[in-house]
Amino acid sequence: MRLAGLEAVFRRPNTSKATPEHRVYPYLLKGMKIDRINQAWTADITYIPMARGFLYLVAIMDWYSRYVLAWRLSNTLEVAFCVNALEEALSKGKPKIFNTNQGSQFTSPASTGTLLERGIQVSMDGKGRYLDNIFVERLWRSIKYEEVYLKAYKDGTEAKQGIGSYLDFYNRERPHQELGYRTPEKMFHDRQPRKRPEEHDVVLTAGIQTKPLAAEGSLNLAPLLFK
Repeated sequence: MRLAGLEAVFRRPNTSKATPEHRVYPYLLKGMKIDRINQAWTADITYIPMARGFLYLVAIMDWYSRYVLAWRLSNTLEVAFCVNALEEALSKGKPKIFNTNQGSQFTSPASTGTLLERGIQVSMDGKGRYLDNIFVERLWRSIKYEEVYLKAYKDGTEAKQGIGSYLDFYNRERPHQELGYRTPEKMFHDRQPRKRPEEHDVVLTAGIQTKPLAAEGSLNLAPLLFK
């Protein structure tokens, strides 16, 4: 059975469950023109179906270049794997705004505190508005249909290797039409404007937007050790 079919068999995990006692920050990107790197980063979590059960994948992306700055796999939804990915991403740059959904991993003081102590503005999507983070949603679709659904990972080690190779390809080799047919890595590191920016600049209106390096991703093995 293909993994896409397995998702219909198993109950899908909720990767964006809120925690009422955590502070929720306003959405800051409405009407904003995203026209340079490190202006806004975004992060999200998705589930990765396995032959048995699920793993969870978090990725942090620079919105302008689509460059995946860091990622982590975990067998739990504890906040630690998200904070670890965030700290790795911040070793490569510093955004003005960091945007996520209202999931408990991102509203956690461990996450928001890491941002605020560096002077980074925290932005969060409206509840249920997945389109506010549309570029990560597109990344998830690409990963699942071009990598995950074509394989049946038997354990976390296989998942880490497969997803790491795909994200390395995505960053370094896959040109994007919206980037003037450059790769996300080249766009991020060259810091050059896109060709014909009047066609490719991203403007966020009404909250809706009209293969990090594979060796740097890691698998959180606690509390379950994948052998």
